[in-house]
Amino acid sequence: MADQSSALSPERRGSDLAKMAGEQFDVLVVGGGITGAGAALDAATRGLSVGLVEAQDWAAGTSSRSSKLVHGGLRYLQMLDFHLVHEALRERSLLLGSLAPHLVHPVAILYPLRRPVVERVYVGAGVALYDLLAFSANGGRSQRGGLPWHRHLSKRRALEHAPALRQDALSGAVVYYDCQVDDARLVVEVVRTAASYGALAVTRAPVIGFLHEGGRVAGATVRDAESGKTYEVRAKVTVCATGPWTEETEALAGHGRSVTVRPSKGAHILVPRDRLDAGSGLILRTEKSVLFVLPWGERQWIVGTTDTDWPYAKERPLATSADVGYILAELNSVLEHPLGKDDVVGVYAGLRPLVAGKGVVRGPGEERRGTGSGEAPSEVEETTKLSREHAVGRPAPGLVVVSGGKYTTYRVMASDAIDAAVVEGGLHALSCRTAKIPLLGARGLNAAREGRDTLARESGLPGATIERLLGRYGSLLTEVLAPIKGAPSLAAPLAGASGYLQAEVAYAMSHEGARHLDDVLSRRTRLAIESPDRGTGCAEEVGELMAGLLGWDRATLAAELTAYSREAELWTRAAREAGDDAEAARLAAEVPALLPVP
Repeated sequence: MADQSSALSPERRGSDLAKMAGEQFDVLVVGGGITGAGAALDAATRGLSVGLVEAQDWAAGTSSRSSKLVHGGLRYLQMLDFHLVHEALRERSLLLGSLAPHLVHPVAILYPLRRPVVERVYVGAGVALYDLLAFSANGGRSQRGGLPWHRHLSKRRALEHAPALRQDALSGAVVYYDCQVDDARLVVEVVRTAASYGALAVTRAPVIGFLHEGGRVAGATVRDAESGKTYEVRAKVTVCATGPWTEETEALAGHGRSVTVRPSKGAHILVPRDRLDAGSGLILRTEKSVLFVLPWGERQWIVGTTDTDWPYAKERPLATSADVGYILAELNSVLEHPLGKDDVVGVYAGLRPLVAGKGVVRGPGEERRGTGSGEAPSEVEETTKLSREHAVGRPAPGLVVVSGGKYTTYRVMASDAIDAAVVEGGLHALSCRTAKIPLLGARGLNAAREGRDTLARESGLPGATIERLLGRYGSLLTEVLAPIKGAPSLAAPLAGASGYLQAEVAYAMSHEGARHLDDVLSRRTRLAIESPDRGTGCAEEVGELMAGLLGWDRATLAAELTAYSREAELWTRAAREAGDDAEAARLAAEVPALLPVP
């Protein structure tokens, strides 16, 4: 069980805010996505004092809207980006083997081959290289951190493996292995692990300005979006990890941009598992990129993604009817029984913070990853051709900016950012330690698995439920289930959402920092994407639980329900009606913001 110092409770939030205003940190991290969370953990484990602030909720932006993959990026081999693939495969091995084995799970992926000889040789060589790079990244040990090597299938074996495929859609196949993760949950655990090492962490705390002293950035002015109060948070070095909002953050600091960030929208759909008969995931070549079909839980497939510019409001990148149609068309091109829009039970979209002119930094003490001219790409350059390398810069004294990169390599991005912060602030710190520090739910995981029968007996829950919860919370499951002894009703599933318990809603508030209905329905659970009604069917039940634990009055509860209902309807209308991104952006502008933003 984790130390209570990791619990992101309502009381902890108020205490952390007050402490932030009363001390000077070594490092203030701005941005609570996976990179910012990783930076806070990296700094805290080096012995530095750390504050972490997020404008909305943990992982509310890009980091909860990914393809849910922890992978090396097979398609980047085609771009000859061997360094990026090797680096990502090393991180995959760490996450699967020791850092987060409860959250990161192997997934088999079938690659259909259309041409019997040429493509088998070409794809087979690429996947073999992928496996060899993984073998090297895992220190030359066999089994690649628990993942089997790829294998070739004949046409007959491939169709037995995936009966949903049309016979004329393939001549054979290759099966290889990567990993899958609940992206939002991983972010929460990284934040909580940072908190267990002493980091102060607060959501709904947008930065509205930066402090300057003696020509240096000396921290930030933070507004508590819950109370409206403002706080001056001082730090020797401020690290900005704001993803698609990087340029806006730098402008707020009063400095020119260190990199050009090109937001690329990635849309996904979810369809029922029984509508596509396959024994593994799929990867399909498209005209511009690839399309993944990945199992999600026991009941659904995630299918995506798109890769298009999104030059509109970054808080709401919506999946449009055109996105849904594109994804279905690409998928249906290989299916025996095509899917229609009525088969789509959920949609979501996020923005990749792609760096144009990667690794280029203006200002003193530049840090680099990758190469590049620094020139912004032409307007016609496709986002699919931009690198997934990350850039770390020091555009002004006291300020470090990290941008770009891949979700899988968050730990490397965080390490590079804190390395730069140590140099920038002249800080005394240990070297990066996070490669050897398991996240909270990974600690004691084996013991938790061995005690699953005892947990089932004491909680009165079926063994299958315990297994599912272990895959979501790991060894933290004992904390999740502990309140059931005093309140047996918490063992009941949510009405209309049998995959989630009432106890999980309570835990989201008592330990995971959930403050609003959207926090629970969109990120602590994934009902917003898993349910055709985006979770509105159980919103009132979840809201009542939250009201009792957070002290909401009836007016506050009603406002939460109304705001969430409007947001759910917006997503549904965009996926049904919006023909393009511009139309989706206009639709989004008609609906009041659900979450407080700077």
